[in-house]
Amino acid sequence: MSDNGTAETAAYQAALRAEHAAVYGYGVVGGRIREGRREEARSAYDAHRARRDVLQRTLRDLGAVPEPAAAAYALPFPVPDSPAAARLAAELEDKVAGVYADVVRATEGERRRAAADALREAAVRAVRWRGGSVAFPGLAERATTPAASATPSA
Repeated sequence: MSDNGTAETAAYQAALRAEHAAVYGYGVVGGRIREGRREEARSAYDAHRARRDVLQRTLRDLGAVPEPAAAAYALPFPVPDSPAAARLAAELEDKVAGVYADVVRATEGERRRAAADALREAAVRAVRWRGGSVAFPGLAERATTPAASATPSA
């Protein structure tokens, strides 16, 4: 496998880890978010599940074994209520946007376009959850707070 193929596979595995964490995180969001935003949480949950499935297929196409989801993931802060759930959703989307920015850098052609679409969708969801935008979504250099962990919890 070429260096570019290795970088591409690594970027896709990181995106898959972030999608696994987002699916888990939206399970928490859905349980804490106020009634008026539950459909938005459900829609995001479904979008992340679909992206996860696409990433698994892409990794198989690249000859890699997709990393499995962990049983649980560490949340960046307690989520006792709806405002915290909305904050978690925004952080999950920031993390996802960041890893898709890496996929954009590591890919070409149609895969790059698909990664850019995923980055854009995550950035739009983050804006909706946060109620405001950032200048360059997906760029880690602009982050002032740590993003939701894609690290499995012990």
